[in-house]
Amino acid sequence: MSSQPNKIEIFYDADCDLDIIKGKRVAVLGYGSQGRAHALNLKDSGVDVVVGLKTTSATNKKVKSDGLESLATADAVKGADVVMVLTPDEWQAKIYRDDIEPNIKEGATLAFGHGFAVHYGQVVARRDLDVIMIAPKAPGHTVRNEFTQGRGIPDLIAVAQDANGGAALEIAKSYASAIGGGRTAIIYTTFKDETETDLFGEQAVLCGGIVELIKMGFETLTEAGYPPELAYFECLHETKLIVDLIYEGGIANMNYSISNNAEFGEYVTGEAVVNDSSRAAMRKCLKEIQDGTYAKNFIMEGAMGYPSMTARRRNMAEHQIEQIGGELRGMMPWIAANKIIDKDKN
Repeated sequence: MSSQPNKIEIFYDADCDLDIIKGKRVAVLGYGSQGRAHALNLKDSGVDVVVGLKTTSATNKKVKSDGLESLATADAVKGADVVMVLTPDEWQAKIYRDDIEPNIKEGATLAFGHGFAVHYGQVVARRDLDVIMIAPKAPGHTVRNEFTQGRGIPDLIAVAQDANGGAALEIAKSYASAIGGGRTAIIYTTFKDETETDLFGEQAVLCGGIVELIKMGFETLTEAGYPPELAYFECLHETKLIVDLIYEGGIANMNYSISNNAEFGEYVTGEAVVNDSSRAAMRKCLKEIQDGTYAKNFIMEGAMGYPSMTARRRNMAEHQIEQIGGELRGMMPWIAANKIIDKDKN
């Protein structure tokens, strides 16, 4: 019983009944970047929230210091009307099997912050449960910071299973409103579309494409004998300056702001660097996301203890761009003074 919108619908706070989620007990499973943001935003909106974690997790101290209740995952699930799963994607199948399915009450709502586990069949929910998604389009620390400033992050919502007479969508809207989504936009989509576009964007552009482009530019300059400090500024540091202009007003806005020289260089060189071979790689990436190849590989990587990711993290930490970057950022105290990521909290 899936609810699939025929076209994009957008909701705002005025379209949502906040009392729906305020009348329920919500268990947030996981307290990483997203988990902490969801839990605190819900609490500040007047929702009864409990956090579910392993009893041995050191994160329990962070939960309590934030003024929230922390219970063992199974115990948090037992008393909840809505269970929001915000643990890593590759853990969710086991958590559902061991802690959620045996304990979640009949007719409750099972929620996710990303569609991966449901879309790829890692979690097949009991038929009596509503299954929904609320996915803010920003990292958790930004979701929390914007909320505390009276603003919000656009949220994607979806319904994979509507078991209880049409309530699923209204619960999703209410939850999204409670974490700040209705202040900007709550966009109604599907688990499939959210999952596949999210994975593609991360891999081909945001985390994969940009990182490799930065590294390759840095390496090209340093291999040609230019100082690594200059290569760092040109290929990494100034990336933020350009992205901020694009974020503010689109690509044309960025081109309006930069010099004619820089804009002309964009046109004559950009398509030579990111070209048809890049497009072919993107299409292959999308196909493997759509047919489940990527999901299978990722789940296998997690099951083996992340050997490839561990090696790649080590190699990245040792890369010259990271070493010189650490030194240069130390000369710019305003960066640390306005840092977005606080590893003590997330």
